[in-house]
Amino acid sequence: MAYKTLTTIVTSDDDNARAAVDAAGRVALALDAHLDVLALGVDRTQAGYSYIGGGAVMLQVAMEKAEADARTAEAAARATLSSAPVDLRWSLESAVAQVGALGELVALRARFADLVVLPRPYGKGRGVEAEAVIESALFEGQAPVLVLPESGAMTKLPERVVIGWNQSREAMVAVRRALPLLQAAQLVNIAVIDPPQHGPERSDPGGMLCQMLVRHGVKAEVSVLARSMPRISDVLSRHVRDMNADLLVMGAYGHSRFREAILGGATRNMLEMAEVPVLMAH
Repeated sequence: MAYKTLTTIVTSDDDNARAAVDAAGRVALALDAHLDVLALGVDRTQAGYSYIGGGAVMLQVAMEKAEADARTAEAAARATLSSAPVDLRWSLESAVAQVGALGELVALRARFADLVVLPRPYGKGRGVEAEAVIESALFEGQAPVLVLPESGAMTKLPERVVIGWNQSREAMVAVRRALPLLQAAQLVNIAVIDPPQHGPERSDPGGMLCQMLVRHGVKAEVSVLARSMPRISDVLSRHVRDMNADLLVMGAYGHSRFREAILGGATRNMLEMAEVPVLMAH
């Protein structure tokens, strides 16, 4: 498998959105892939109650605001893409969606992408749509998502990668989807935290995954870590720093609420504290 189509979705013209477009462009260049950018204006109007005659006006104002936001985000993305190297292949378009229908539009785009690149959904100035975009790409679009940290820094392909391995289906999906990046890395460290004593890998935690990756040409090793901190995400974050890694690969975990998957606590914690890009898949 190779990444041939990258997608990024921007909902604002702030530094994080521009950094996401820039990072996606750099990854697309390094992988000889095409970059699709969607500038999205979000109508945040929530259906509820309104006074007679006021509803139509409110909806019209909200839609005009969303259209203006889409145009602004498109202009910012175009400016970033126009300054990219001439050999970057890209396309850009804009759209408007109500917050309740956001998932369907994002999922449709994500299904046809090999990798979705998005800014971190948590932090100052982030709207509710930021997390909804990531959730839709992961759970409904079934696409791997590369989430950038606050700085948005990703000037080249990662050289040192940590895999958060817990033998789960989600973790294996993430590893398989990350394979092009793992093969290009100088070192891939498989981090196994507090492995079960009676699990299927009890005699050699992470060994089967390491063997599989090595056969794919990946320079892999295994680290078995004790759960020395209350949260798994804390242990994993510290290990990423200790390894001086520039990418974390992990499964995306969630649960269903009103028949829509949402990010689980462990996944949310990891994204909130991540200092390096995180590639997740479900």
